[in-house]
Amino acid sequence: MKTISKRYKESIKQVEQNKFYQLKEAITILKKLPQPKFDGSVDLHFNLSVDTKKSDQMVRGTVVLPHGTGKKVRIAVFCKGEHERQARDSKADYVGGTELMDKVAAGFLDFDCAIATPEMMKDLSKLGKVLGPRGLMPSPKTGTVTNDISKAIEDLRKGKVEFRVDKQGGMHLAVGKFSFSADQLNDNAFKVIEAVNESRPASVKGKFVKSLSITTSMNPGLRIVC
Repeated sequence: MKTISKRYKESIKQVEQNKFYQLKEAITILKKLPQPKFDGSVDLHFNLSVDTKKSDQMVRGTVVLPHGTGKKVRIAVFCKGEHERQARDSKADYVGGTELMDKVAAGFLDFDCAIATPEMMKDLSKLGKVLGPRGLMPSPKTGTVTNDISKAIEDLRKGKVEFRVDKQGGMHLAVGKFSFSADQLNDNAFKVIEAVNESRPASVKGKFVKSLSITTSMNPGLRIVC
């Protein structure tokens, strides 16, 4: 049986389980809860009324968090020629063509985001079973298949993140670290909620966001009015 820590029990006392909070109020409460001994993440959890078996109801997009993610992003760029120079000048962590793809095929996955030029996608698609399940496959829809390597890297460094609905209609996205100020977390979370609502498929009828909650690491979640 899982043991509930004293810290978690204390946190539960400060949260009304059946209450729906306004975003700003919820963040204020989260900032007052007892925290673990590390700088945990603050996450939004969506439950969307979509049928993921229908291709026209897949929800996917990107959003730039106004205050970034709070963590260093390791970027791999699959390219060759002049684009390699651009990637290195923009301080990408890993840069290369065939040799980098061979390295990934052999098990190397020490990066958080991947960018590729269009000419590399034919060969890179062979790594779909490796990169796809981890959300690392570059895509034109997210701006990670591009010839403007410098801009793509800059956007990721600024806090550009991808969101994508899972098979159960859920979506989970970090909006910052607990060490962020309440205002910074509110700005980031609001921007994500706005972006998700704007990505609503035209074929979805009725309420789009069925439920929404916000949590910090190892603490109870608070339900948000949506």
